[in-house]
Amino acid sequence: MNAVIGYGGIAVFFLVVIGILEFTKKQSSGFSEYATAGRSFGSWFSTMAFLNTWLPGTMFISFAGFAAEFGVISFYSVIYSLLAVVLMFFLARPVYEWGKRHDLRTQADLLGLRYNSRAVRVIAAIIGIGASFPWVILGMQSLALVFKYLSFGHFSETTAVLVGIVVIGLRQIWTARFGMRGVIISDMVQGIVAYMVGTVIILGLLTWLFTNGHGFDRLPASRFSLPGPGSALGPLYVMSLTLTGVLGGWCWPDIFVRLFTANGTATIKRSAVMAAPLLLIFSSALMLLGVVAASVPGVEKAPDNVWFITAGIGGVGLVTLAGICVVAATMGNIGANLQALGTQTANDIVGAAMDVRITDARIGRIAVVVLTILATVGAFATMSLTSGLITLAFISYQAISQLAPTLLLGIFWKRGTAAAAVAGMVSGIASATVLQVFYPISIPWFGGATAGVVGLLINTAAYFVVTYALPMKAAERQRVERLFSHRGSQEAGDLVDYPHEIAAKVSRGS
Repeated sequence: MNAVIGYGGIAVFFLVVIGILEFTKKQSSGFSEYATAGRSFGSWFSTMAFLNTWLPGTMFISFAGFAAEFGVISFYSVIYSLLAVVLMFFLARPVYEWGKRHDLRTQADLLGLRYNSRAVRVIAAIIGIGASFPWVILGMQSLALVFKYLSFGHFSETTAVLVGIVVIGLRQIWTARFGMRGVIISDMVQGIVAYMVGTVIILGLLTWLFTNGHGFDRLPASRFSLPGPGSALGPLYVMSLTLTGVLGGWCWPDIFVRLFTANGTATIKRSAVMAAPLLLIFSSALMLLGVVAASVPGVEKAPDNVWFITAGIGGVGLVTLAGICVVAATMGNIGANLQALGTQTANDIVGAAMDVRITDARIGRIAVVVLTILATVGAFATMSLTSGLITLAFISYQAISQLAPTLLLGIFWKRGTAAAAVAGMVSGIASATVLQVFYPISIPWFGGATAGVVGLLINTAAYFVVTYALPMKAAERQRVERLFSHRGSQEAGDLVDYPHEIAAKVSRGS
């Protein structure tokens, strides 16, 4: 009976989301609308879409488990999340205006425009897809914990993994069908459940913990200290995690595309203001729950299970609600990832290879379906990797943050060149990868900095050196000046620039 309640709760939630999508469905008229939802959503939708992508289901598992195992160091995630929201505020105007004026669909699309380079566009797309795709696989796997607990002992861990993969794979039918519009609408429902209902559950559990002898005095002193000089991790370790989190945050393809789906710059800025307190309350409360619940029996041996172990005090009903929160957050994150990566594959790899501007939404749908199948196969093939997911988060951020110099300097500085962008991204990802292999956690001889931070230093240095050694030619400098002055789309000369050259080819039927 308990399993019926647990799985029944998930089924009801699943059907509610699908019902809302079917009720509000609108077929995309072309690839741009499929990729950006027609740039039509207001601030509340934009806020919840950002949260439902930024805070994956593994927040309840790996991040909460990290807090339970290591203590206050876990609050670094709250700091970098809030700083990323600040960056969202400043990115709003240039990204939205360039996106609308030049019909940009993806982050790589924007970089292709800024640097007038197919190579920059393709390299950025490959890095974004490569860093993000493992999250889709392990997002599917993280659902195994949900279905394991909600079976209340009736299913084995392997069966739970299979059920989770099937459920999330089935959910992607609607992601492929409705594109970004469907993702945004479902994000509103899933976000309310995951972060608002989730916050209520967290606060209730914290109240129970503090009133039942699970206070800070039950924890060892090591849970309240950060790595310093002479420590195994090194004094720069926490700073490195925070820095790669902030800089890498808006390099994720699924996060960046959120800037293209809003209906204006003011909407994006309002979304940043609205998201900040929601992020602060939810993330801080969840990390605090993980820290305090470390003294609950069973958590020490399985810290990744802290969310469900603690929810167990409320019986079947509370465990079911806790599971629905994880499913809601996971569905939002995986759906957004697959949609963004599918769009980027079609637009910036297939489109670039064929030298055409993709206009048919069916190509985007096919790309999403193919990536969903690949992710499902990957999840089946790696079913044993269902714990310690926080390590993946660290590694992924080391990789994705290598887009930051090219992206941020390109948006806020006019002098950067395509050659500099290529040199920076290639040197950064190569050095970060090599160092990650030899120093998977931190680099002792660099004060505890992570591989990603050293990669960023090399990346940024290469960007500046190449920019000044091989400065822009006069024609390119004039093009960039027009782009930054927001007069580019009205200048006849721009018709030879990316992506207008491709658009012209399409219009000529070539």
